[in-house]
Amino acid sequence: MTPSLAPVVCIVDDDAAVREALDSLFRSVGLNVAAFGSAADFLARENASAPGCLVLDVRLPGVNGLDFQAQLAAMDNRLPIVFMTGHGDIPMSVRAMKAGALDFLSKPFRDQDMLDAVSMAIERDAAERREADAIGALRRAYASLTPREREVMHHVTAGLMNKQVGGLLGLSEITVKIHRGNVMRKMAARSLAELVRQAEALAAHS
Repeated sequence: MTPSLAPVVCIVDDDAAVREALDSLFRSVGLNVAAFGSAADFLARENASAPGCLVLDVRLPGVNGLDFQAQLAAMDNRLPIVFMTGHGDIPMSVRAMKAGALDFLSKPFRDQDMLDAVSMAIERDAAERREADAIGALRRAYASLTPREREVMHHVTAGLMNKQVGGLLGLSEITVKIHRGNVMRKMAARSLAELVRQAEALAAHS
């Protein structure tokens, strides 16, 4: 996440009074806010990659909030969502939560409940962006390895000794050690355990 980019709470609700009340609530605790009357207005906003969260009404003109949630997921927009509704029921909230919503608040809700949900959503977004940045750095480091270095990394992180790797790849043990040292340097791994964790992270996000 870009350090200079402050999180923004995006509100999407077609009720102007609700937007204004939430805008005032969030700004009262120092949060940046952007309010929209429809899903289309939200999608057309500037700086669509800004961190933060989305406070989304279930009943919207044109597309309901649950369908819009699915649309955002299809667009790979992972902004955490806090749903609010005056017409909610259990099946709607279950569907929203299963699809990844962070919370589902029925109107009228307590201000503190909304602030707590938004705070949690912003924290989750920050954590997910840190993880994405770390995985991106790992992928770039892995891409810098030669094909032979990748082979050595694969066998070493699978638990094989240098001599065993050499036997599999037809290399001398000293050559394996050189490749292994290059892998450790390029991956910025301070230990074999860290290299193993990196390999597991790359496999989990492949």
